[in-house]
Amino acid sequence: MAETPATAKLALENGLVFSGRAFGARSTRTAELCFNTSMSGYQEIVSDPSYHGQIVVMTCAQIGNYGVNDADLESDGPRAAGFAVRELSAAVSNQRATGRLEEWLEKHGVPGISEIDTRAVTRVLRTEGALRGVLSTEPHTDEELVAMARQWPGLVGADLVREVAPAKPYEWREGPLVLEGVASPPSVAAVPARHAVVIDCGVKRNILRQLVRVGMKVTVVPAKTPAAAIRDLRPDGVLISNGPGDPEPVQYVVEALRALRDQLPMFGICLGHQLLGLAFGGRTYKLKFGHRGGNQPVRHLATGRVEMTAQNHGFAVDTASIEPSGLTPTHINLNDQTLEGFVHRELPIFAVQYHPEASPGPHDPVHLFDLFAEMVRTGRPPSPERVGDSTESGLPLRTR
Repeated sequence: MAETPATAKLALENGLVFSGRAFGARSTRTAELCFNTSMSGYQEIVSDPSYHGQIVVMTCAQIGNYGVNDADLESDGPRAAGFAVRELSAAVSNQRATGRLEEWLEKHGVPGISEIDTRAVTRVLRTEGALRGVLSTEPHTDEELVAMARQWPGLVGADLVREVAPAKPYEWREGPLVLEGVASPPSVAAVPARHAVVIDCGVKRNILRQLVRVGMKVTVVPAKTPAAAIRDLRPDGVLISNGPGDPEPVQYVVEALRALRDQLPMFGICLGHQLLGLAFGGRTYKLKFGHRGGNQPVRHLATGRVEMTAQNHGFAVDTASIEPSGLTPTHINLNDQTLEGFVHRELPIFAVQYHPEASPGPHDPVHLFDLFAEMVRTGRPPSPERVGDSTESGLPLRTR
């Protein structure tokens, strides 16, 4: 007699409960519910430290069909609190696969739920905004799960960076992955090495790989590293990484950036974009349901060029709040007109809200790492026009 599949439940703070099939670990996780519109890249999504404190709902109908492997991890394991999919693939078909998604999640203690209407969940989140939720593969009543969701304090005001940042500095030497038959951005590692310090708020490994590609010696430091300790490393430039949650409580990074902003070239990505905005006196706010996926359209203001970008953030920088401080907006999101990038008019500083290392185009925004390397060499900020121009880096330009 066949074994009856284990049941899982996804409960929302508004009282809705979705029942499905359990996979991954047998546990109960409370977190913010969010959805991701990517068609692939589920392993990179789940292992992205920016998803710490969130249950990810995938809008793509089938997940798990190409398995998992160590090379595609963005950190040392799953960072999302839970994973919800419409259909978990019964077959794994990829020569690079070394395991199955459900086995990987079980090994690391992350619960999953399948066979639920993820389209319905997504519509709820788009209508009502981000909601607290519980994913449980353990025996709990619906009422108990809804109560757990309502009792969870939420992400606003919580410092999640301290939960994902490393305890000690380390050096990174690995360059981009080279896959057979897949074109890669040109490497410029033969140029004289410049030293980049990465403030790790939950950095993705592909960010570090891109810095190596453009000829950087890379030292990664914990988010709480003070400005004086960063200066002691004698860097030529500083990159502020992505990370989870609300930027407002991460004042220790904001204070370090204020102390360094007149002294070193700086490049911010995602949370780093928000923290730089705060360091220049800007304000941040929570988005209704965030931007998460590999197909987010961003328009470069100076050229009108549109790039398809990978994004994962639930907070944004108020555009009007940064303009008096010398920052010029460079990019906006075409879906909701929120700020997606800025450059300082005098200092060698720029930032983007999206993830240029993910390159869903496949190389649309990866030129920004080349631009950072050039800014480090020259000590001058890029013009707003050049922040959106990928043609000078020698990368292929897609027809739009």
